[in-house]
Parts: sequence; structure tokens; C-alpha cells
Amino acid sequence: MFGRRKNPPVPGRIDTLIGRGTRLRGAVEFVGGLHLDGQIDGDVRGGGDGAPTTLWVGADARVVGNVEVPNVVINGEIIGEVRCRDRVVLGEKARVTGDLHYGAIEMTLGARVDGKLYPLASGASEASSRPTATGGTDFSLQPFDARSSGT
Repeated sequence: MFGRRKNPPVPGRIDTLIGRGTRLRGAVEFVGGLHLDGQIDGDVRGGGDGAPTTLWVGADARVVGNVEVPNVVINGEIIGEVRCRDRVVLGEKARVTGDLHYGAIEMTLGARVDGKLYPLASGASEASSRPTATGGTDFSLQPFDARSSGT
């Protein structure tokens, strides 16, 4: 009753695992759940059949390319644009270098985003949610260190 409200878990299950030490080159398309502990050099796209689709990026994982999935949990690194119509969860070790488009976002202390954040309007079409030259909010989010803040 007085406890902290818990967010619902990210939907989906892990259907595919790309393990540590594995490096894929080229575009990856999937449905269901993909857990990445290795590296993907190329775009990652998920969803399309209406099934819950989620990408989990492990702490040592890296994606060099654009990511377009309904749900994503990031604990590793993504270098490229991230477009997520439902939910983005940024863990403590998350590093995103590129613009982030989201329906809902959760961010843990320590996560870093170097790019612009674009909230997607609920039910908006993909074309209507694209940024314009004046759109978006320019952010560079970095961990807070009280020792170096001068207070």
C-alpha cells in the first residue's frame, strides 16, 4: 500500500540468444525476444506480427547501427538511432550514442544518452513522429558525481 509502485515487466520472452564473443555483420530482423551479449554491426529491427517483441542488450553487448523495436532494455552500448514505439528501459551501464525515439522511457542512475530524446505521440504514425530541424530536445545525460559538483 505504501510501497514504491513497481513498473510492469517488459513484455516477451527470450527466443534467441547471441552470446558473448559472437559478432554479426549485417541487418538483423526478429520476432519475439532477442537477448544480445555479443556485437551486431548493422541495423536491428523487430516486430511486425503483433507478438510482444523485445530486444535485451546485455552489459557487454554492442550494436553499431539503427535499432527499431517495440520494446528495448539496454544495459550495453548502442551507436545509432533508437526508435522504440512502446518502452525503453535504460540500465545503469546503458550507453546510447544517437537520437532516441520512445513511447515511454525508464532510466537508471548511471545511464548515458548522447543525442536527442523524442517522445512519440501515442498512436502516432511513423512518418508523423520523425524529427524536424527544430524538433526534439537536445540532451547529454551523464551520471551525477557529488564529489565533483562543488557542493
